[in-house]
Amino acid sequence: MSANHFAIQVTNLRKSFGELQAVQGVSFQVQRGEIFSLLGPNGAGKTTTISMLCTLLRPDDGDARVMGHSIRNDPMKVKSVLGVVPQEIALYEDLTARENLDFWGKMYGLRGPALRERVKQVLDIIGLADRADGRVGKFSGGMKRRVNIGIALLHRPQVIYMDEPTVGIDPQSRRNILDSVVALKNQGMTVLYTTHYMEEAQELSDHIAIMDHGQLIACGTNEELVRLVGQRTRLDLTVNVEASRVLPTWQAVEGVSHVSAAEGRVTVLAEDSNAVLPRLFESATRLAARITSVDIREPNLEAVFLHLTGRALRD
Repeated sequence: MSANHFAIQVTNLRKSFGELQAVQGVSFQVQRGEIFSLLGPNGAGKTTTISMLCTLLRPDDGDARVMGHSIRNDPMKVKSVLGVVPQEIALYEDLTARENLDFWGKMYGLRGPALRERVKQVLDIIGLADRADGRVGKFSGGMKRRVNIGIALLHRPQVIYMDEPTVGIDPQSRRNILDSVVALKNQGMTVLYTTHYMEEAQELSDHIAIMDHGQLIACGTNEELVRLVGQRTRLDLTVNVEASRVLPTWQAVEGVSHVSAAEGRVTVLAEDSNAVLPRLFESATRLAARITSVDIREPNLEAVFLHLTGRALRD
């Protein structure tokens, strides 16, 4: 695929803070008009990567191009084609939604009738036209997030970065934001989306890059990533004894490829859950233990992360 098909091209990005290697040689490409998710736990390096891509942090090594512009050599041109929805809400709470949009529109260089018309359009896009003159300080967390998204859209960017936009908000607001992300893609915009919620990445993304400890450990479509674990099913079980009592024995059960324990739950990856589950019950009985609950999950991104790192995504 030619370079013209890519909105973002990231090459060997590195960033350290003292001895902490926050981002370690990350490379990926984002096609124009797609939703590309960076998925990983808190501390994986997602926000540091985004901060470099929007020129807030200068990389120690490597480079990236956004719509052909280098983050090292052309930071102002990068900013001109880019909208950013930060993880932290950045609004003036004493101002109304309209006044916030008006202020930030002026920061983008918009003026007069063009600014007023664009603010009106953005209020419609984010679904807050009827609350335009409400003070932001009285808005719910989800509504504030939507105003934050609106600010990023004011200058009609070609690419938008959204860093964990659904953290700490109610389910209805989360649904509104996810729907708005899809709407932006349908309008031809390229979206780079970071999240530690597996289900969001699965629902939204054309391509997904999984990060952990500052490294990109896998990248592809949801289907391509799930194929990394084959047809293995994940079993989440609880037992009435310490998990350490069953781990060694269950690891040796025929058909089991992985066993781990976290937060009182034992996770087993199995080729055939129908065959393996009776063996786990039999083994538990021999150990004078009892399985108290079983949750069977078909292969998904959680299983991919477990397969690649040996631990669950939320550990």
